[in-house]
Amino acid sequence: MSPRALKPLEPSATPPEQIRNFCIIAHIDHGKSTLADRMLQITGVVSDRDMRAQYLDRMDIERERGITIKSQAVRMPWATADGTFALNMIDTPGHVDFTYEVSRSLAACEGAILLVDAAQGIEAQTLANLYLALENDLTIIPVLNKIDLPAADPDKYAAELAGLIGGRPEDVLRVSGKTGMGVEELLDLIVEKIPAPVGQADAPARAMIFDSVYDAYRGVVTYVRMIDGSLQPRERLQMMSTGATHEALEIGVSSPEPIPTRGLGVGEVGYLITGVKDVRQSKVGDTITTHRKPATEALAGYTDPKPMVFSGIYPIDGSDYAELREALDKLKLSDASLQYEPETSVALGFGFRAGFLGLLHLEIITERLSREFGLDLITTAPSVTYEVTTDTGDTVSVTNPSEYPDGRVASVSEPVVKVGILLPKDYVGTVMELCQSRRGTLLGMDYLSEDRVELRYNMPLGEIVFDFFDHLKSRTQGYASLDYEPAGQQTADLVKVDILLQGEKVDAFSSIVHREKAYAYGTLMAERLRKLIPRQQFEVPIQAAIGARIIARETIRAIRKDVLAKCYGGDITRKRKLLEKQKEGKKRMKMVGRVEVPQEAFIAALSGDVEAKK
Repeated sequence: MSPRALKPLEPSATPPEQIRNFCIIAHIDHGKSTLADRMLQITGVVSDRDMRAQYLDRMDIERERGITIKSQAVRMPWATADGTFALNMIDTPGHVDFTYEVSRSLAACEGAILLVDAAQGIEAQTLANLYLALENDLTIIPVLNKIDLPAADPDKYAAELAGLIGGRPEDVLRVSGKTGMGVEELLDLIVEKIPAPVGQADAPARAMIFDSVYDAYRGVVTYVRMIDGSLQPRERLQMMSTGATHEALEIGVSSPEPIPTRGLGVGEVGYLITGVKDVRQSKVGDTITTHRKPATEALAGYTDPKPMVFSGIYPIDGSDYAELREALDKLKLSDASLQYEPETSVALGFGFRAGFLGLLHLEIITERLSREFGLDLITTAPSVTYEVTTDTGDTVSVTNPSEYPDGRVASVSEPVVKVGILLPKDYVGTVMELCQSRRGTLLGMDYLSEDRVELRYNMPLGEIVFDFFDHLKSRTQGYASLDYEPAGQQTADLVKVDILLQGEKVDAFSSIVHREKAYAYGTLMAERLRKLIPRQQFEVPIQAAIGARIIARETIRAIRKDVLAKCYGGDITRKRKLLEKQKEGKKRMKMVGRVEVPQEAFIAALSGDVEAKK
């Protein structure tokens, strides 16, 4: 704890000129959470006894993986020669799949600390977050972290940072989140460089909801940034989008534990508790005003995020459907970028078609559903949205292969993304080869420094969502970083591959793929299912088809009873008669028998985990 750390300022008594709102933006593993830990310690809001690593990462899954998933707001006091200031910090995620969390946090701030690892340099997602901050007109403070590492090269990366945002290399601050070196100077710089919030104190109250969480005991906890006016406890509040009114039971600030206060004024960041249990009442991006003296004009809010990847989520036990719906409603509150709607599958029953910002987002949501709500789930293979135009001129949006029209198709268009890949120059050839194999088109190539290159490609999103990132990491020994953003649609030669079991389509295994890769997908799935489905009393054909044309086939051989066991020698006609009788029985069984696909086989076939089930 620094001698300049003070007792937290009473929010309702803090004038706007003594408030600084800022966030930390960086790539994964560049030390955001560690730097936030040191700030909490130095400003004294967390005692040394209570301190633990990654203090603001509240979820078990965040601590296990070492990544930030959820933004966290915290208020810290700091004294300088000009007086005592209240610093409102928001610690943001670094992965591209959680960019929506970052964009909402940026809208609640006036400045951002751009944090770069002094041993790794600028990464693709650092650039993406920097451009987001510049679009919001934020004051950027460039900082090099981890300068205590033996592999650190601060001079080289300070020059790279200065070249990127304009300025001199010596202006780039050098800190160590681990040892605390340079953190006090950074806090002084925040007070000096970042502008104070601006708003009208006597105008009707307007507060922007930038985040919310669900508490089992207290209901919805809403995090707001005050723009104009003020809010007091026990005041009736009004949501401007729905017109719903609620009483403010508690208003306070996170420091970093919730501290109730006498209200929030201009520029403050805090929380509200109204006791509302309905999660749809607190929409992120909504404007809160007072019922007594309401504002006439709502704040701009946030643009709704566009899901990039779609996947079906189904409970293994069909009776858990209602619990899954409730769990998704509660998760939607803490993750505004999650989108879902009910759907049914012949093979899997009732479930939801959910939209995610990327594969990591999908993985984290399914893991949270199973951990926090105790649900056993199956997720179908990820897919993207296709626009299919039929011969009659109708256009259908397809997020699930089962929605693909049966008639003749005139054209199919798929979403395209603009991909930025940052990598060492030694791996350029192998990464270009990977991108071309995924139907990528090279847009440009820039050298950021002597040995670091940025490749820019246009690529179909469907080629990226499955395993592109894994291949990219393995081909570059983990040194490449990836960022992508939507770049419209393009027409492509895409077909729907159906998997048939004994002539019946199994919708869960259908997929929309490029015509060149259709045969490979068909043979792969047929082979997988042959290994996974148990043998029946009759022969089962597994076929992959495009429309009515079969492109691949595997056969599960029948279990045969040895009907000749009781014949010791004797006439061949007797044996033939027994075999013919068995053959007739098998044929009749095949007509009435249904192939049951075990649940484990579904999970293994969709995840590719065939070896474990052999």
